Amino acid sequence: MPIHKPLAAALLLATSLSAAAQSRQETLLTTDWKFSKGDQPNGAKPEFNDAKWQTVRVPHDWAITGPFNGQNDAQVVKIEQNGEKEATLKSGRTGGLPFVGVGWYRRTLAVPTLGKNGQAILLFDGAMSNARVFVNGKEAMFWPYGYNSFSVDITPFLRASGTNTLAVRLENQPESSRWYPGAGLYRNVHLITTKGAHVPVWGTYLTTPEVSTSAAKVKLKTQVVAAGAKGLTLQTNLRDASGRVVASATTPVTGAEVEQDFTVASPRLWSPETPTMYTAESKLLAGSAVQDTYKTPFGIRTFKFEKGKGFSLNGQPRKFKGVCNHHDLGPLGTAVNVAALRHQLVLLKGMGCDAIRTSHNMPAPELMTLCDELGFMVMVESFDEWKAPKVKNGYSQYFDQWVEKDLTNMVHRDRNHPSAIMWSIGNEVPDQSTPEGPAIAKRLQDIVHREDPTRPVTMGMDRYDDDFKYGIAAVLDIPGFNYKPHRYADAITKLPQGFLLGSETASTVSSRGVYKFPVELAKNKQYPDNQSSSYDLEYCPWSQIPDIEFAAQDDLPFTLGEFVWTGFDYLGEPTPYDEKWPSHSSYFGIIDLAGQPKDRYYLYRARWNPSQPTVHLLPHWTWPGREGQVTPVFCYTNGTSAELFVNGKSQGRQTKAGTGATDPQTRYRLEWKDVVYQPGSLKVVAYDAQGKAIGTEEVRTAGKPDHIRLVADHSRLAANGEDLAYVTARVEDAQGNLCPEATNQLHFTVSGAGKFRAIGNGDATNLEPFQQPQMHAFQGQLVAIVQASNAAGAVQVKATAPGLKDGITQLTTSK
Repeated sequence: MPIHKPLAAALLLATSLSAAAQSRQETLLTTDWKFSKGDQPNGAKPEFNDAKWQTVRVPHDWAITGPFNGQNDAQVVKIEQNGEKEATLKSGRTGGLPFVGVGWYRRTLAVPTLGKNGQAILLFDGAMSNARVFVNGKEAMFWPYGYNSFSVDITPFLRASGTNTLAVRLENQPESSRWYPGAGLYRNVHLITTKGAHVPVWGTYLTTPEVSTSAAKVKLKTQVVAAGAKGLTLQTNLRDASGRVVASATTPVTGAEVEQDFTVASPRLWSPETPTMYTAESKLLAGSAVQDTYKTPFGIRTFKFEKGKGFSLNGQPRKFKGVCNHHDLGPLGTAVNVAALRHQLVLLKGMGCDAIRTSHNMPAPELMTLCDELGFMVMVESFDEWKAPKVKNGYSQYFDQWVEKDLTNMVHRDRNHPSAIMWSIGNEVPDQSTPEGPAIAKRLQDIVHREDPTRPVTMGMDRYDDDFKYGIAAVLDIPGFNYKPHRYADAITKLPQGFLLGSETASTVSSRGVYKFPVELAKNKQYPDNQSSSYDLEYCPWSQIPDIEFAAQDDLPFTLGEFVWTGFDYLGEPTPYDEKWPSHSSYFGIIDLAGQPKDRYYLYRARWNPSQPTVHLLPHWTWPGREGQVTPVFCYTNGTSAELFVNGKSQGRQTKAGTGATDPQTRYRLEWKDVVYQPGSLKVVAYDAQGKAIGTEEVRTAGKPDHIRLVADHSRLAANGEDLAYVTARVEDAQGNLCPEATNQLHFTVSGAGKFRAIGNGDATNLEPFQQPQMHAFQGQLVAIVQASNAAGAVQVKATAPGLKDGITQLTTSK
């Protein structure tokens, strides 16, 4: 398996040092931070004694350690977008974690000698929230929106000699979110210093105005802070993925912005299937002396949204196979980790997913770089609120003063990424239902167009009638509808754009490995155990099962594709149990909170990943007490038909229905509704349209739990102190069958060149902490996350439980 290397270039803001002579230095401020929860009136003062504060590493989420409690941020609210008519107590709406309140961070800041024209910048990739940045006791910056990146020039606040003190005060208000937002310096903090002429933060803007397979035109605009320097030139080389120079330009610097044009012959075009990257390496020269070097990764691709034709990338029509994702990383909380993000994207890639919607806020910069490299198209989203609030202390309180600043930063930071295909200015905002809504939308869209004319603007609309009554749907470049497949045909007759997007779809709910009887379509179904059935037929009052959206996308050529709610379960919004504690995470995910695929993963994989055969059976086949009872069996496959066998006896062959079938389920699933449970073997053989077998799956009735089997997602890690392995623990019988009802508490020990980091089992009702090396299995499984050390060597992971044989696996870290 390949070593999972960190994204060093991404973490350094696409900026690097290539010669000792240049003035730019950039440092990630990860270590030696002191942290205290609760307000500290003198926390900004350099002389403040923080010796008793906790020492932490940034990125850091101070609330993920819990403990869980249904009273944490309990909200008495009426959720209008869910169709609620009266306010009720929502006990787990934001995950039941204690994120409300003040947190302080402090550290000594070692700044190189800057000289006369030197500059020191702090760049925060995200700080949750209401960040107040102090340098040597003086406030240098206030930035309220916790999801956005911002920078501050701290040069005027630095001491002429001696040490400098950086302090950051963060405050999360109660009722400020609809999901778990995290808390603290949860994204990276950079110190960038220059000693003269330089390119500022996010100082380049690269576009590809003309693209073909024979040649591509590349335009690069570079901002230059001259700092009094004269006679400067900007020398830029475009390099391909191997480092070969494919185009060059040298241009005198005559103003604050330098424009350069290039032609790349026979370019390799970026797409999800071929995510080829280039780099623009720009050197700012005074004579032959390098003043600054700035690198801009980019991709060459072209796309169109055309009336009557839909979306095309590099001239090829396609539809988005997308998911919506929140920003938390399950048991790790919101603290950014490249390996964890990569793990999520690799799972989605295996499903055939090719697009991400960053619901409902700006993403971490590392996610954008990974999407560039792995091949995902991204809808970069900004806000969940405009002027009208959804929660008492949401973004609406900042909208008038901050919306232009926030949008500008979002676009400037991410507009060079080839993965960024469209910008979203909002999600389900109540302003849709006001006469002012269209004017606000136009204003925001105009701001985005001003900063980036090359990409269209969309938003997630959920108030269909009002979207046309007041006119907001006609304003957007791309009209995005949430949960409205039954209205698509009507919408297209009213939309001047000639196409529409399923900006948020399905909201099917399920608990991994949990099956409920009888098996039936059910809206807002609830059970005493606070779980949802994995037969994938349960959904919310406002939503549908996946098959209905599939049919609309297949049957209507003007649809652009879909973004499913959601790729992964996330902390908070435990629909349909947000009024019933304990329940701390969503049930919407195609993949659970611990990173384990649910059955639904294979329903989407069968549709989205035609290059690989998919054959998946459900449910499990261990049902003591159900002998002789009807136990329906489903098969998710990209075959056209399949035959099912119980203990070798055929249950018949099912064939998918064709286009136009009145029941969408029959088009995308194979169902044997009258199977009678008998212990033993459940087996399916799937066939393609020509009758050729494409694969088989067999599930056997499990016996008594016998042992633990550990399976790592990869066994070789980078010895960088950050890389992660996700180790699935399975409780199995003596024959290696998963024991699907096992709830044994497993204890983990990690030794050697690694350490235990976190644990999760995907159970939304489980209140065990993520940070302790033990947890009860859920439906026979859980996942332990192991973190590499900075040393190369072997890592042993061991899982134990009373009455079970130990599970052991070996990992290796290397430089």
